[in-house]
Amino acid sequence: MDFDDVISGLDLRTKVRMLTGASMWALHPVPEIGLDRLVMSDGPIGVRGERWSAASPSIALPSPTAMAATWDVGLIRRVGRLLAQEARRKGVHVLLAPTVNLHRSPLGGRHFECFSEDPHLTGEVAAAYVEGVQEGGVATTPKHFVANDSETERFTVSVEVSARALRELYLRPFERVVQAGAWGVMTAYNAVGGVTMSEHADLVHGVLKDEWGFDGLVVSDWTAVRTTEAAALGGTDVAMPGPHGPWGDKLEEAVRAGRVPESLIDDRVRRVLRLAERTGALGGPPPAAAGEVIDGVALAREVAARSFTLLKNDGPLLPLSGVRSVALIGSAAREARVMGGGSAQVFPARVVSPLDGLRGRDGVEVRYARGTDPRVRLSPLAVPATAAFLDAGGRVLAEHPLPATEGRWIGETPPGVDADRLAAVRLRAAYTPETGGRHELSVAGAGAYTLSVDGRVLLDETLTPGGDDPAALLSPPERRVTADLDAGVTYELEVLHRTAGFRGMVFIVCVLGHAEPSPGEDELFAEAVRVAAGSDVAVVVAATTPEVESEGFDRGDLVLPGRQDELIAAVAAANPRTVVVVNAGSPVEMPWLDSVAAVLLTWFPGQEAGAALADVLFGDAEPGGRLPTTWPAQLADAPVVNVTPDRGVMVYEEGLFIGYRAWERSGRAPAFWFGHGLGYTTWSYDSISGGSGSVTVRVTNTGGRRGREVVQVYAAPVTPDPGRPARWLAGFAVVEAEPGQSVTAVVDVPDRTFEVWDGRGWRVASGEYLLEAARHYADRRLSATVKV
Repeated sequence: MDFDDVISGLDLRTKVRMLTGASMWALHPVPEIGLDRLVMSDGPIGVRGERWSAASPSIALPSPTAMAATWDVGLIRRVGRLLAQEARRKGVHVLLAPTVNLHRSPLGGRHFECFSEDPHLTGEVAAAYVEGVQEGGVATTPKHFVANDSETERFTVSVEVSARALRELYLRPFERVVQAGAWGVMTAYNAVGGVTMSEHADLVHGVLKDEWGFDGLVVSDWTAVRTTEAAALGGTDVAMPGPHGPWGDKLEEAVRAGRVPESLIDDRVRRVLRLAERTGALGGPPPAAAGEVIDGVALAREVAARSFTLLKNDGPLLPLSGVRSVALIGSAAREARVMGGGSAQVFPARVVSPLDGLRGRDGVEVRYARGTDPRVRLSPLAVPATAAFLDAGGRVLAEHPLPATEGRWIGETPPGVDADRLAAVRLRAAYTPETGGRHELSVAGAGAYTLSVDGRVLLDETLTPGGDDPAALLSPPERRVTADLDAGVTYELEVLHRTAGFRGMVFIVCVLGHAEPSPGEDELFAEAVRVAAGSDVAVVVAATTPEVESEGFDRGDLVLPGRQDELIAAVAAANPRTVVVVNAGSPVEMPWLDSVAAVLLTWFPGQEAGAALADVLFGDAEPGGRLPTTWPAQLADAPVVNVTPDRGVMVYEEGLFIGYRAWERSGRAPAFWFGHGLGYTTWSYDSISGGSGSVTVRVTNTGGRRGREVVQVYAAPVTPDPGRPARWLAGFAVVEAEPGQSVTAVVDVPDRTFEVWDGRGWRVASGEYLLEAARHYADRRLSATVKV
């Protein structure tokens, strides 16, 4: 299609309308040129679609940090193909992912949604993700361009970062995904150097579009466009969401007044048309699937096991053998935290908890004890519910079944519901308690709610989220009441939520939470210790909570919430064969590390969490993960910590020295270095050869079972330069081998490994370098010298 001919036939109003969101998730169609609605969706781990609801479930994959822990670009490319398949199923053209910001500080609250502290690993994993998704005819929008590496004051903070650090660290993953052919990029909320990214002509026009030759679409983060002319001139192509905001009629008027050139509008329309053509939304057939239909459940389980990172394994205790009884302890063992909060949330059709997964093992008795519960919110009841949508007269517009007492509709109302007529949502469920006594019930949401049991009103209140961040609506306020319920009696629970006008953007949250009567924390603790002491092995599942790790805020510390550290120490004292499963998206402190036999990091493992955990604990699969970020023993040791702006400014005063680069310079040792991870076999590193283009490393599986190794290669200047890190990741490759088998890993080493940004451009930093083959950053086995 000749885009110039198409554009020349469009009037200004139509062109401007094409650049302004039509709704929460879609752009306007233009039927006369064959342009359909372009639909976007959140979804780094699963595709929500326009109607984010449990009635429209999604595959829930492990978190992006877990994906990076696989260090396996082939596997992540398959993840991308699955996400494209899911997007096509849900009518989505544009996936708002992946997140390629860096783990600058361990306190970053959204790091579970990012890949790594290292720009090279981030870029390679992200490129595979992008290529996989786009092979399925679905666009990606790597985000958030750029320096959105923390959440505090994210709408207004200005990041001050040197040009060199910006180029060598924070822009590098974006440059890599542009090289991989990304069809979109999302700009960040924050400013860089005092200029908000939706208006940053130097970086968006100058670097992204002109220098890198990016021909795709630049979409704003949601509500990030706050100006008309400045954002239009700054490089933003599409302002989301819509239809209300500073573009639309205001942008049309600015063009007519000569404040924004119409040629600039034409360029942005051309980018919309190009994206539409690539995704099949411009008069073409739907994009074909990339190869075979992918089994999402099987892939979710495979990725989880491949991401699980074995940090410690004394004995070795794992894999478990000859075990007849397992004490499984922790609230997260029964209700796993399988994903992070915010835009990474989806509703999977099923979640396999650790308890479900281990109970499926033949010949093993699983003894569950909660021990302690660090969660500050009640979980929805896992019973069928019905959501009825009512008009002002109480008439039912539509009814939709839900698998649990959690209703969320963000972006669009459900089928059959007219948003203009909608006045209330009624959530009902029948519940028969197994345990009699005082039960806790809660409502979570934003707006006016009434909670009743068998028609008796227990709560009538208006809940107001704190702050203006949209992420607050994904984790809204909660109110609790108690009710005396008898065992075996069926009660009708009802929440009535009175809604308000939506102005084109639907955001309905209605959650009914529940907790059974509890004997008290001390008794739960004592029960867990008794169960652990009487079992062959104790497995404690320790987790962070949505109030600790989520979008919209940073972490205050790295401590496991609640009394989980105390519980682990007590269980380990009762049973020296204790395995701790850390269910977290980013680092946590482990004061009990020396007293437990094994530590297995499962990240946020996605919907197949328990199945993958059973696979790994019992040796059906090897824990294939390697740390994509360095783990401190305690926060005080971390060389880069600050995520709190000073008078609106965040200074990246550490320059190039983040992650392992900063740890090396500090002289302090972390709990676990970048790249660390144990498997179920052992490896020898036998030989290394090669030069600046690639390195060949010969390794041998010296253990007794088939294994998987991540061969890492680091570049280190022979002559130290205090202005540069001591060494940095140059490349990596994954190999597998049978016992006694030797295999060769070919590790690509890109030219950029030996280049520095000197303020005017890239130049080769000539000299001699060691290329060091390693099992992790501090465990370097072989080296070869190369002169560049």
